[in-house]
Amino acid sequence: MNIFDILGPIMVGPSSSHTAGAVRIGKVARALLGTSPRRAFITLHGSFAATGSGHGTDKALIAGLLGMNPDDMRIPDSEVLAGKAGMEYHFFTKNIRGAHPNTAILQIDDGRERRIHVQASSIGGGRICVNEIDGIQVDFSAESPTLIVNNEDRPGHLAAVTSILAKADINIATLTLNRGKRGGKAIFVAETDLDIPECAVEAIRGVPGVLKVTYLNMNREKN
Repeated sequence: MNIFDILGPIMVGPSSSHTAGAVRIGKVARALLGTSPRRAFITLHGSFAATGSGHGTDKALIAGLLGMNPDDMRIPDSEVLAGKAGMEYHFFTKNIRGAHPNTAILQIDDGRERRIHVQASSIGGGRICVNEIDGIQVDFSAESPTLIVNNEDRPGHLAAVTSILAKADINIATLTLNRGKRGGKAIFVAETDLDIPECAVEAIRGVPGVLKVTYLNMNREKN
């Protein structure tokens, strides 16, 4: 355990779970979309729904969607800034069976072709867990470099991706593979020890049957 596990994250807001974690959920959703969102439909569950407004969860999620970090002093003004940026947002509440008490579902799009559905939870101390992407279950924190590969559910994709990472001398810390249905679409998630070079990411994009590749390095984006 390091000192930040005890003290919590550097942040703006009263609660690491309701504020810092919510900012990170929004920012990861933005990164998964791959561009600035123009519309956001945000559903809050559990404690997020019950006390989120008082803890600034709504402002924090919007701040993350605008690309802010948990220590950004503009977080309290995120709703005004969203209006200036032309981002439309709507909040809803829902009881999501089996979900963590601090869970949000974000359906966001860029007003054109890009759209994504993300479910994530704030699990304490500013940490998050992404639970679902476009209806497929996942499980990652985005605390380390993370590669998300959407592919057709056919043999060979996992071997091709891991081979490319091995050639780039990238060690995989955790690896999960989930699919919607047999023969449909699957999502492969690899959390790695080191930053993945762009040439390796591009090589993975070129693998036949790979539909989309998203690479997240939230630590690099903080700088």
